Amino acid sequence: MNDQSRYPNRPAGGPSPAGAGGIISRGIARARHTVSDVGPGLFMILGVEILVFWRTAHPYFLTQSNFIEIGKRMTILGIAAVGETIVIIAGGFDLSVGSVAAMASVGSAWVVDNGGALVVGVLAALAIGALIGVVNGAITGYGRINPLITTLGTLAVVRGMAYVLTDNKQITVSHEGFQNLGKHSAAGLPYIVWILLGTFVVFGLIIPRYRFGRYMYAIGSNERAAALAGVRVNRWKLVFYGVSGMLAGLAGLVNATRLGTGIPSSSIGLELQAITAVILGGTYLLGGRGRLLGTFLGVLFLSCLLTGLIQSGAEPEFQRVAQGSALILAVLYDEWRRGRLARG
Repeated sequence: MNDQSRYPNRPAGGPSPAGAGGIISRGIARARHTVSDVGPGLFMILGVEILVFWRTAHPYFLTQSNFIEIGKRMTILGIAAVGETIVIIAGGFDLSVGSVAAMASVGSAWVVDNGGALVVGVLAALAIGALIGVVNGAITGYGRINPLITTLGTLAVVRGMAYVLTDNKQITVSHEGFQNLGKHSAAGLPYIVWILLGTFVVFGLIIPRYRFGRYMYAIGSNERAAALAGVRVNRWKLVFYGVSGMLAGLAGLVNATRLGTGIPSSSIGLELQAITAVILGGTYLLGGRGRLLGTFLGVLFLSCLLTGLIQSGAEPEFQRVAQGSALILAVLYDEWRRGRLARG
């Protein structure tokens, strides 16, 4: 079903309604700002967190080598969180990123392990992720199925396929270039950290300057008004979910190169961590508002939290409690901010 049939009151080829045009204008304005929606409390929380772990773990927490370790921990979560930010701002939701990352991990590992060039393995990971993302976008857009249900189903299907295709076994890669990508450094930073920073920079430049960003905010603010203004909503959903899937695939590739192995059970819970980081960073859970800078800070917060807990000797169960608590606090924070905005 195309946008014209979904919204029959829109005149074909006619001028955009004023109200709908306002949505696009607001989308442009939001795309041009980079800091205003970042939760100010996040900066204070992050500072307190670092000081607490500095006293409880040991001075090693604030050393250069430990910050590099935190950077490595940020890579997989951060790359996936960029895609999650895009989908959530556009009014969607993607619970499949962990499974997509696992599928891309084993897919790229299989390609390289069977004689494929490194670049082919990279492209395979990106293509796997993008394809699954486009399927999500098609179901939520053209099929008009709730994105939560859609991506929850995709989460299960893709994870199951990863287990079946690998017979639930790891795929170890001996390719030197594949392993070097995950373990070597340039200018003092690991390659994978450069990939993370590059991802944020690229999309940080794209969103404020191109239709991608304007339509992302417009659709998330008011999907119907965006369609009345001439935005092909369903097609753009394919793009947004496709990008989210592609970035999840990139995260899976990075994980495989870091470990030297494609693991079908990897990245379990990545989607919840990504959503937590996105909401902590100031993106509204119902869409229409958010910033990549905030997402970066949210990722940094969670990475510092997990690193500090590990260095403090916390049990894995307690780490999961901390992550779950952070997600609950993030949602409560989102509700509080939206309530404050509604009150003016």
